[in-house]
Amino acid sequence: MAQLDFAERQLTLKLVYFGPPLSGKTSNLRALYAKVDKLNRGRLMTLDTRDDRTLFFDLLPIFFRTSNFSFRIKVYTVPGQHVHEATRKVVLAGADGVVFVADSSPAAIEPNREAWAGLQTALHAHSLEAIPVVVQYNKRDLPDAVPLASVERFGDRSVIEAQAKVGIGVVPTFLQLVTAAWDYLDKDLQLAGKLGIDSRAFRAALVEHVGVSDALD
Repeated sequence: MAQLDFAERQLTLKLVYFGPPLSGKTSNLRALYAKVDKLNRGRLMTLDTRDDRTLFFDLLPIFFRTSNFSFRIKVYTVPGQHVHEATRKVVLAGADGVVFVADSSPAAIEPNREAWAGLQTALHAHSLEAIPVVVQYNKRDLPDAVPLASVERFGDRSVIEAQAKVGIGVVPTFLQLVTAAWDYLDKDLQLAGKLGIDSRAFRAALVEHVGVSDALD
């Protein structure tokens, strides 16, 4: 659950990127880091193994301030390998929203399904089944990428196409999740009434202060 501190006038959101191994979770964070204004981002912390797989997790802090409140968005990834299931569950604890990064390769169809099942299990373990989940299909530039009309929809969800290594689709994915997380939390915490800022104004402030484009890039 989001951390709402009235004494410090600060709201902290936790977002997690989840998916099968090598689907592009870390690439999303690196591309997002490159797009966020230097004054509104912390240090991108990554820890990779020799084969470019995330060993523990990545973290990208993003922060900005409006006239009434300051906001911190902590963006995490989790390792895709099943052997790190315990780490995935720990990182997911307290999440306010999840991006499921699916791999567009035909060879990744089953790993995508296994990772999705793992996500559902982990969310259930933390009683987080109701939090928003945005599905991104990465690596759309692969010559043999599964056609969008044929990809697994994971419960008939809409999907966002991406090429995370070159930054395509990264910002739309992030903004869609942030907006969905705000709307979800607003129902429980009445954020608009308490903070004097609704979903549209929050997104506009994020775009203005963080320096990301609100356009679908």
